[in-house]
Amino acid sequence: MTAFAPDSLVLNRKLPLWYQVSQSLRASILGRGPGDPLRLPTEERLAAHYGVSVLTMRQALKELEEEGLISRHRRRGTFIEPGARRGAPRRLLGSIDAIVAQQSGEPATVLGHGRGPVPGELAEYFPGLDEVVGYRRLRCDGESGEPVNWVENAVRPEVAARIDVADLARWPMTKVLRDLVGVRISRITDTVEARLADPETAALLRVPLLSPILHYTGVTYDADGRVVDVARIRYRGDRFAFSVTVEADLTEEARPR
Repeated sequence: MTAFAPDSLVLNRKLPLWYQVSQSLRASILGRGPGDPLRLPTEERLAAHYGVSVLTMRQALKELEEEGLISRHRRRGTFIEPGARRGAPRRLLGSIDAIVAQQSGEPATVLGHGRGPVPGELAEYFPGLDEVVGYRRLRCDGESGEPVNWVENAVRPEVAARIDVADLARWPMTKVLRDLVGVRISRITDTVEARLADPETAALLRVPLLSPILHYTGVTYDADGRVVDVARIRYRGDRFAFSVTVEADLTEEARPR
């Protein structure tokens, strides 16, 4: 039987090796393709693959077994549990209506809001502003109640003054801005990158510290080209997939000659 091939890993010697290996292997397992084999290589081969001792590898596998991602059988080997799959992909589609529809299915809890200085990493989006109004929300799965993502929004003060915080528990910020506040949204620029969970994210999403997450930044512009909102969303790595569809123009005029 062919064994599953995990991703490679550059180890950071300042962090526990077994933990880094377990999280890397966890991400490989959750991100595997539907046709990938379920059997893992032997402890010895995995240890050589990651450049760690067999004892370290054994500790990493024990962590994944306790999480229910793998099962270990004497003389047969170690196998990925068939149910260890990520949730349905979240698709970032190309219209404001699609974004609103995408975000509207998950209830949110408002963790807090208030006026404060523009965060340094967002200063480029709010030139000339000293303060923004921040909102923090936690979204959970409607059926299981498990955390899916948590969101920080930074909104221009004059726009935030027209927002009813109660609406943010029911609707996504995009819908509130467009349909309830009346902002004429011209475009939203999305950026998605892989990061490791910091202590706050790990606690809110109920994932291990430094486990892989996907960090989404959405910058919303009004009809005058001003940034009205910057959303920063941290998604659990096992509940999110990024999908992009690129369509070709097959009209007669567009074909090369």
